[in-house]
Amino acid sequence: MERLRALGDLHIHDAAPPTRAEFEALAPRLEILIGQIDMPASRLHLAPHLRAIFNVEGNFLPNIDYGVALSRGVRILSTSPVFAEPVAEAALGMALDLARGISRSDRYFRQGREKYGLDANRNAYSLHRQHLGFIGFGDLGRAIVPLLAPFHPTIKAYDPWLPPEYIESMGCQAATLQEVLTSSKIVFVVAGVTAQNQGLLNREAFLSMPAGAALVLVSRAAVVDFEAMLDVAATGHIRVATDVFPQEPLPLEHRARKGDNLLLSPHQAGALAQTLAQIGVMVTADAELIARGLPPCLCKIAQPETVTLWRSQPVAHS
Repeated sequence: MERLRALGDLHIHDAAPPTRAEFEALAPRLEILIGQIDMPASRLHLAPHLRAIFNVEGNFLPNIDYGVALSRGVRILSTSPVFAEPVAEAALGMALDLARGISRSDRYFRQGREKYGLDANRNAYSLHRQHLGFIGFGDLGRAIVPLLAPFHPTIKAYDPWLPPEYIESMGCQAATLQEVLTSSKIVFVVAGVTAQNQGLLNREAFLSMPAGAALVLVSRAAVVDFEAMLDVAATGHIRVATDVFPQEPLPLEHRARKGDNLLLSPHQAGALAQTLAQIGVMVTADAELIARGLPPCLCKIAQPETVTLWRSQPVAHS
Protein backbone atom coordinates (compact mmCIF):
# COMPACT_ATOMS: atom_id res chain seq x y z
CA MET A 1 0.00 0.00 0.00
CA GLU A 2 2.85 2.37 0.78
CA ARG A 3 4.43 1.71 -2.61
CA LEU A 4 1.14 2.23 -4.43
CA ARG A 5 0.41 5.46 -2.56
CA ALA A 6 3.87 6.69 -3.53
CA LEU A 7 2.82 6.53 -7.20
CA GLY A 8 0.03 9.08 -6.82
CA ASP A 9 -3.54 9.50 -5.56
CA LEU A 10 -4.91 6.07 -4.63
CA HIS A 11 -8.69 5.56 -4.73
CA ILE A 12 -9.93 2.28 -3.23
CA HIS A 13 -13.38 0.75 -3.81
CA ASP A 14 -13.20 -2.37 -1.68
CA ALA A 15 -16.76 -3.21 -0.66
CA ALA A 16 -18.23 -2.76 -4.14
CA PRO A 17 -17.22 -1.53 -7.61
CA PRO A 18 -17.40 2.23 -8.12
CA THR A 19 -20.79 3.59 -9.00
CA ARG A 20 -21.29 5.30 -12.32
CA ALA A 21 -21.00 8.70 -10.68
CA GLU A 22 -17.85 7.70 -8.78
CA PHE A 23 -16.21 6.38 -11.93
CA GLU A 24 -17.11 9.42 -14.01
CA ALA A 25 -15.67 11.70 -11.33
CA LEU A 26 -12.39 9.79 -11.25
CA ALA A 27 -12.04 8.87 -14.95
CA PRO A 28 -10.47 12.13 -16.25
CA ARG A 29 -7.49 11.59 -13.91
CA LEU A 30 -7.36 7.78 -14.00
CA GLU A 31 -4.00 6.32 -15.08
CA ILE A 32 -3.84 2.80 -13.61
CA LEU A 33 -6.86 0.61 -12.87
CA ILE A 34 -6.49 -2.45 -10.62
CA GLY A 35 -9.53 -4.71 -10.67
CA GLN A 36 -12.08 -6.43 -12.89
CA ILE A 37 -14.72 -3.73 -13.38
CA ASP A 38 -16.40 -3.48 -16.78
CA MET A 39 -14.53 -1.20 -19.19
CA PRO A 40 -16.60 -0.81 -22.37
CA ALA A 41 -15.65 1.78 -24.95
CA SER A 42 -17.87 4.39 -23.29
CA ARG A 43 -15.86 4.18 -20.07
CA LEU A 44 -12.52 4.02 -21.85
CA HIS A 45 -13.34 7.26 -23.67
CA LEU A 46 -13.90 8.94 -20.32
CA ALA A 47 -10.36 8.05 -19.19
CA PRO A 48 -7.96 9.69 -21.70
CA HIS A 49 -4.91 9.21 -19.45
CA LEU A 50 -5.47 5.51 -18.69
CA ARG A 51 -2.23 3.57 -19.14
CA ALA A 52 -2.92 0.11 -17.70
CA ILE A 53 -5.66 -2.21 -16.46
CA PHE A 54 -4.67 -5.02 -14.08
CA ASN A 55 -7.00 -8.00 -13.79
CA VAL A 56 -6.04 -9.46 -10.41
CA GLU A 57 -8.44 -12.42 -10.64
CA GLY A 58 -6.17 -14.13 -13.14
CA ASN A 59 -8.10 -14.15 -16.42
CA PHE A 60 -8.66 -11.95 -19.43
CA LEU A 61 -12.41 -11.52 -19.08
CA PRO A 62 -14.79 -10.43 -21.88
CA ASN A 63 -15.73 -7.23 -20.03
CA ILE A 64 -13.28 -4.85 -21.70
CA ASP A 65 -13.40 -3.35 -25.19
CA TYR A 66 -9.94 -4.66 -26.01
CA GLY A 67 -9.91 -3.12 -29.46
CA VAL A 68 -10.37 0.39 -28.13
CA ALA A 69 -8.03 -0.13 -25.18
CA LEU A 70 -5.19 -1.59 -27.19
CA SER A 71 -5.56 0.97 -29.97
CA ARG A 72 -4.97 3.65 -27.38
CA GLY A 73 -1.90 1.90 -25.97
CA VAL A 74 -3.54 0.80 -22.73
CA ARG A 75 -1.75 -2.20 -21.23
CA ILE A 76 -4.13 -5.01 -20.25
CA LEU A 77 -2.45 -7.25 -17.69
CA SER A 78 -3.34 -10.45 -15.84
CA THR A 79 -1.81 -11.95 -12.72
CA SER A 80 -2.37 -15.51 -13.97
CA PRO A 81 1.36 -16.48 -13.88
CA VAL A 82 1.24 -16.36 -10.09
CA PHE A 83 -1.01 -19.43 -10.02
CA ALA A 84 1.23 -21.65 -12.16
CA GLU A 85 3.46 -23.07 -9.42
CA PRO A 86 0.80 -23.89 -6.79
CA VAL A 87 -1.57 -25.39 -9.37
CA ALA A 88 1.30 -27.40 -10.87
CA GLU A 89 2.08 -28.80 -7.44
CA ALA A 90 -1.56 -29.79 -6.92
CA ALA A 91 -1.74 -31.31 -10.42
CA LEU A 92 1.26 -33.53 -9.67
CA GLY A 93 -0.39 -34.67 -6.46
CA MET A 94 -3.59 -35.50 -8.35
CA ALA A 95 -1.66 -37.45 -10.97
CA LEU A 96 0.12 -39.50 -8.31
CA ASP A 97 -3.17 -40.16 -6.55
CA LEU A 98 -4.92 -41.34 -9.70
CA ALA A 99 -2.01 -43.54 -10.71
CA ARG A 100 -1.53 -45.14 -7.30
CA GLY A 101 -5.07 -44.99 -5.89
CA ILE A 102 -3.98 -43.28 -2.67
CA SER A 103 -7.19 -41.52 -1.67
CA ARG A 104 -9.30 -44.44 -2.87
CA SER A 105 -7.37 -46.83 -0.63
CA ASP A 106 -7.92 -44.41 2.24
CA ARG A 107 -11.68 -44.44 1.61
CA TYR A 108 -11.74 -48.23 1.42
CA PHE A 109 -9.71 -48.50 4.62
CA ARG A 110 -12.17 -46.33 6.53
CA GLN A 111 -15.02 -48.45 5.18
CA GLY A 112 -13.34 -51.70 6.20
CA ARG A 113 -12.91 -52.71 2.54
CA GLU A 114 -9.12 -52.32 2.26
CA LYS A 115 -6.83 -54.70 0.43
CA TYR A 116 -3.15 -55.23 1.15
CA GLY A 117 0.03 -55.33 -0.88
CA LEU A 118 -0.28 -56.32 -4.49
CA ASP A 119 -4.03 -56.81 -4.19
CA ALA A 120 -4.35 -53.09 -3.45
CA ASN A 121 -2.28 -52.23 -6.51
CA ARG A 122 -3.83 -54.40 -9.23
CA ASN A 123 -4.78 -51.31 -11.26
CA ALA A 124 -1.99 -49.01 -10.11
CA TYR A 125 0.96 -47.78 -12.16
CA SER A 126 4.05 -45.67 -11.68
CA LEU A 127 4.88 -42.26 -13.12
CA HIS A 128 8.45 -43.38 -13.66
CA ARG A 129 9.29 -43.68 -17.37
CA GLN A 130 5.62 -43.21 -18.13
CA HIS A 131 4.04 -41.68 -21.24
CA LEU A 132 2.41 -38.40 -20.24
CA GLY A 133 0.54 -35.76 -22.21
CA PHE A 134 -0.49 -32.11 -22.06
CA ILE A 135 -3.45 -30.38 -23.65
CA GLY A 136 -2.40 -26.76 -23.58
CA PHE A 137 1.14 -25.69 -22.79
CA GLY A 138 0.99 -22.21 -21.28
CA ASP A 139 2.29 -21.05 -17.91
CA LEU A 140 0.73 -23.95 -16.06
CA GLY A 141 1.97 -26.66 -18.40
CA ARG A 142 5.48 -25.24 -18.29
CA ALA A 143 5.34 -25.22 -14.48
CA ILE A 144 4.33 -28.89 -14.28
CA VAL A 145 7.07 -30.21 -16.57
CA PRO A 146 10.00 -29.57 -14.17
CA LEU A 147 8.10 -31.37 -11.39
CA LEU A 148 7.87 -34.45 -13.62
CA ALA A 149 11.59 -34.48 -14.46
CA PRO A 150 12.60 -36.91 -11.64
CA PHE A 151 10.25 -39.50 -13.15
CA HIS A 152 12.03 -39.37 -16.55
CA PRO A 153 8.78 -39.58 -18.52
CA THR A 154 8.11 -39.20 -22.23
CA ILE A 155 5.94 -36.11 -22.62
CA LYS A 156 3.81 -35.11 -25.60
CA ALA A 157 2.07 -31.74 -25.73
CA TYR A 158 -0.67 -30.27 -27.90
CA ASP A 159 -1.10 -26.51 -28.14
CA PRO A 160 -2.26 -24.95 -31.43
CA TRP A 161 -1.07 -21.52 -30.30
CA LEU A 162 2.56 -22.60 -29.99
CA PRO A 163 5.14 -23.73 -32.58
CA PRO A 164 6.69 -27.20 -32.22
CA GLU A 165 10.09 -25.62 -31.60
CA TYR A 166 8.82 -23.93 -28.45
CA ILE A 167 7.37 -27.15 -27.03
CA GLU A 168 10.51 -29.06 -27.91
CA SER A 169 12.66 -26.45 -26.15
CA MET A 170 10.98 -27.63 -22.92
CA GLY A 171 12.07 -31.22 -23.51
CA CYS A 172 8.66 -32.33 -24.77
CA GLN A 173 7.38 -33.63 -28.08
CA ALA A 174 4.92 -31.53 -30.06
CA ALA A 175 1.94 -33.70 -30.99
CA THR A 176 -1.60 -33.63 -32.29
CA LEU A 177 -4.52 -33.80 -29.90
CA GLN A 178 -5.22 -37.36 -30.96
CA GLU A 179 -1.61 -38.40 -30.42
CA VAL A 180 -1.66 -37.00 -26.90
CA LEU A 181 -4.93 -38.74 -26.04
CA THR A 182 -4.12 -42.15 -27.48
CA SER A 183 -0.53 -42.48 -26.27
CA SER A 184 -0.60 -40.98 -22.77
CA LYS A 185 -1.26 -42.81 -19.54
CA ILE A 186 -1.85 -39.48 -17.80
CA VAL A 187 -3.15 -36.37 -19.55
CA PHE A 188 -2.90 -32.94 -17.94
CA VAL A 189 -5.61 -30.59 -19.24
CA VAL A 190 -4.16 -27.12 -18.66
CA ALA A 191 -5.60 -25.17 -21.61
CA GLY A 192 -7.54 -22.03 -20.82
CA VAL A 193 -11.01 -21.87 -22.31
CA THR A 194 -11.30 -19.97 -25.59
CA ALA A 195 -13.82 -19.50 -28.39
CA GLN A 196 -11.97 -22.27 -30.21
CA ASN A 197 -11.82 -25.06 -27.63
CA GLN A 198 -15.07 -25.09 -25.64
CA GLY A 199 -16.10 -28.73 -25.30
CA LEU A 200 -12.89 -29.77 -27.06
CA LEU A 201 -12.69 -33.05 -25.17
CA ASN A 202 -15.86 -35.00 -25.86
CA ARG A 203 -17.00 -38.59 -25.35
CA GLU A 204 -15.00 -39.85 -28.33
CA ALA A 205 -11.88 -38.15 -27.01
CA PHE A 206 -12.21 -39.80 -23.60
CA LEU A 207 -12.91 -43.21 -25.13
CA SER A 208 -9.79 -42.88 -27.31
CA MET A 209 -7.59 -42.80 -24.20
CA PRO A 210 -5.94 -46.06 -23.08
CA ALA A 211 -7.94 -48.14 -20.61
CA GLY A 212 -7.12 -47.02 -17.09
CA ALA A 213 -5.59 -43.73 -18.23
CA ALA A 214 -5.90 -40.70 -15.98
CA LEU A 215 -7.11 -37.19 -16.83
CA VAL A 216 -6.10 -34.26 -14.61
CA LEU A 217 -8.27 -31.18 -15.25
CA VAL A 218 -6.92 -28.03 -13.59
CA SER A 219 -7.68 -25.24 -16.07
CA ARG A 220 -11.37 -24.65 -16.80
CA ALA A 221 -14.33 -27.05 -16.98
CA ALA A 222 -15.60 -25.60 -20.26
CA VAL A 223 -12.67 -27.19 -22.12
CA VAL A 224 -14.35 -30.58 -21.66
CA ASP A 225 -17.80 -32.05 -22.14
CA PHE A 226 -18.16 -32.49 -18.40
CA GLU A 227 -21.12 -34.87 -18.48
CA ALA A 228 -19.45 -37.07 -21.10
CA MET A 229 -16.30 -37.11 -18.97
CA LEU A 230 -18.33 -38.35 -16.01
CA ASP A 231 -20.03 -40.97 -18.17
CA VAL A 232 -16.74 -42.44 -19.38
CA ALA A 233 -15.21 -42.30 -15.90
CA ALA A 234 -18.23 -44.17 -14.54
CA THR A 235 -17.50 -47.08 -16.88
CA GLY A 236 -13.99 -47.39 -15.41
CA HIS A 237 -12.32 -46.67 -18.74
CA ILE A 238 -10.58 -43.54 -17.40
CA ARG A 239 -9.83 -41.97 -14.04
CA VAL A 240 -10.42 -38.26 -13.54
CA ALA A 241 -9.19 -35.61 -11.15
CA THR A 242 -10.77 -32.19 -11.47
CA ASP A 243 -10.28 -28.92 -9.63
CA VAL A 244 -12.90 -27.09 -11.72
CA PHE A 245 -16.59 -27.56 -12.40
CA PRO A 246 -19.27 -26.18 -14.76
CA GLN A 247 -21.02 -24.69 -11.74
CA GLU A 248 -19.27 -23.60 -8.57
CA PRO A 249 -20.08 -24.41 -5.88
CA LEU A 250 -21.11 -27.81 -7.21
CA PRO A 251 -24.73 -28.66 -6.28
CA LEU A 252 -24.96 -31.15 -3.42
CA GLU A 253 -27.01 -33.54 -5.55
CA HIS A 254 -24.56 -33.52 -8.48
CA ARG A 255 -23.59 -37.03 -9.56
CA ALA A 256 -19.88 -36.17 -9.60
CA ARG A 257 -19.93 -36.38 -5.81
CA LYS A 258 -20.71 -40.09 -6.00
CA GLY A 259 -18.25 -41.29 -8.67
CA ASP A 260 -15.64 -43.80 -7.53
CA ASN A 261 -13.23 -43.03 -10.40
CA LEU A 262 -13.19 -39.33 -9.57
CA LEU A 263 -10.88 -37.22 -7.44
CA LEU A 264 -12.60 -33.93 -6.62
CA SER A 265 -11.00 -30.68 -5.54
CA PRO A 266 -13.11 -27.51 -4.93
CA HIS A 267 -11.16 -25.07 -7.13
CA GLN A 268 -8.50 -24.84 -4.44
CA ALA A 269 -5.36 -25.72 -6.39
CA GLY A 270 -4.07 -22.17 -6.72
CA ALA A 271 -5.72 -20.46 -3.76
CA LEU A 272 -2.84 -20.47 -1.28
CA ALA A 273 -2.44 -17.49 1.04
CA GLN A 274 1.10 -16.83 -0.13
CA THR A 275 -0.03 -17.03 -3.75
CA LEU A 276 -2.75 -14.44 -3.29
CA ALA A 277 -0.29 -12.19 -1.46
CA GLN A 278 2.10 -12.53 -4.38
CA ILE A 279 -0.56 -10.99 -6.64
CA GLY A 280 -0.06 -7.73 -4.79
CA VAL A 281 3.69 -7.98 -5.23
CA MET A 282 3.39 -8.52 -8.98
CA VAL A 283 0.88 -5.74 -9.54
CA THR A 284 2.81 -3.24 -7.44
CA ALA A 285 6.10 -3.98 -9.19
CA ASP A 286 4.59 -3.69 -12.66
CA ALA A 287 2.62 -0.56 -11.72
CA GLU A 288 5.88 1.05 -10.61
CA LEU A 289 7.49 0.17 -13.95
CA ILE A 290 4.58 1.64 -15.90
CA ALA A 291 4.68 4.81 -13.81
CA ARG A 292 8.36 5.14 -14.77
CA GLY A 293 7.56 4.73 -18.45
CA LEU A 294 8.93 1.18 -18.59
CA PRO A 295 7.19 -2.01 -19.81
CA PRO A 296 5.73 -4.39 -17.20
CA CYS A 297 7.56 -7.69 -16.80
CA LEU A 298 5.81 -9.87 -14.18
CA CYS A 299 2.15 -9.94 -15.20
CA LYS A 300 0.87 -11.50 -18.41
CA ILE A 301 0.28 -8.95 -21.16
CA ALA A 302 -2.82 -9.24 -23.35
CA GLN A 303 -1.97 -10.00 -26.96
CA PRO A 304 -4.24 -8.39 -29.58
CA GLU A 305 -4.34 -11.57 -31.68
CA THR A 306 -5.74 -13.76 -28.89
CA VAL A 307 -7.19 -11.69 -26.05
CA THR A 308 -10.67 -11.48 -27.57
CA LEU A 309 -10.78 -15.28 -27.89
CA TRP A 310 -10.64 -15.99 -24.15
CA ARG A 311 -13.93 -17.18 -22.66
CA SER A 312 -13.12 -17.64 -18.97
CA GLN A 313 -15.84 -16.71 -16.53
CA PRO A 314 -15.12 -14.86 -13.29
CA VAL A 315 -14.28 -17.10 -10.35
CA ALA A 316 -17.30 -16.92 -8.07
CA HIS A 317 -15.61 -18.26 -4.93
CA SER A 318 -12.01 -17.38 -4.10
